[in-house]
Amino acid sequence: GYRVIALDDDTVGVLKRHRERQDADRTEWGTAWVETGHVFTQEDGSWLHPGKVTDLFERLVAASGLPPIRLHDLRHGAATLMLAADIDIKIVSDTLGHSDTRITRDIYQSVLPHVGKSAAEATAKL
Repeated sequence: GYRVIALDDDTVGVLKRHRERQDADRTEWGTAWVETGHVFTQEDGSWLHPGKVTDLFERLVAASGLPPIRLHDLRHGAATLMLAADIDIKIVSDTLGHSDTRITRDIYQSVLPHVGKSAAEATAKL
């Protein structure tokens, strides 16, 4: 689905540079440019199939020597890190597009080792 998400300044900068490159591509392609309004497109502006993104991601992961990871695993990791950073569950849930915070807790809230240790230490102090 479509939703508005907050971005940090560095990410906004990366997206602005991407738009500049895309504007240059638009000029180069001229009337052959396909205007979709999408941020990420083929080099001619046409729709970028999600499978192509997945294939590229898998090749980049393999080339970097990282263990196999799915693109969707980044979503899980991001949600887990936001929750570990004490970001309000409602904000995390909204960012993920969940209609209920219980979905976020049930699916994405993993216990990171340092969070479990912190919980044990806090409990011991009671």
